[in-house]
Order: sequence, then C-alpha cells, then structure tokens
Amino acid sequence: MSNIARDASKQNIFKSMDEIKFERTISHQCGVTMNDSVEARAIAEFMGEDPKVTVTYNPATIRIDGEGKLIFRMDEIGEFLGREMTAEIFEVNTSTHYGRMVRVDDNTVILFGNMDEVFEYIE
Repeated sequence: MSNIARDASKQNIFKSMDEIKFERTISHQCGVTMNDSVEARAIAEFMGEDPKVTVTYNPATIRIDGEGKLIFRMDEIGEFLGREMTAEIFEVNTSTHYGRMVRVDDNTVILFGNMDEVFEYIE
C-alpha cells in the first residue's frame, strides 16, 4: 500500500467547523464511503492513484471523493486486488455515497457529481 494513500494528513476532506465556509454554490463533487475491508482498501489504493481523487482513511471506514465523476471499473480493480471484483462486491462494501450512482454494466459503476452528465444513462 502506498504511503501517500495512507497519509491522512496529506489527503483529508474533513475540516473543523471553524474552517468551514458555507456558500450557495454547486460543488459537483461525488464520493463513496466504504466499510474498511480488504476489498475497500484495494479500491481506495487503486482510485487514490488518480491525483484528482482524495482518499481519507477513518478507523472503520474509507472515503473516496472526487470532482465531476468517479469511474469504478471492476476488471481494473480486480487486477489490482489480485482476484475477481464484481459490482455486487463493490456494492456490499459501500455503506453510503453522494452524487448519482449508475451501474452502467457488470463491469462499470460511475458516481456523478454533475447531475447533467447522468441523463445519457437514465431513461
């Protein structure tokens, strides 16, 4: 596991209340919180290789956050993990998410922060 992915001081989305500024803007962020597991750690480490993705490790959960959209490809994650990863295993490890989640096919799950991009996937 890379030290960068585990260094919560380097990548952390959580702030204290005095650091939070409330604005009436749309962020287009999206993310997923996963229960800490072997699979979730592999997903987080793999996704954390993208510089636009922020991974935050908590005692029992792992947060994966991004801007615009996050694309989870099960075959790529499975190769990184060293065994099969399915969309069902991904969903079991997911405790919550924000943004619109679309399961495109058996291999691809996309989280959208920009809701306008979702329309091509829904009827």
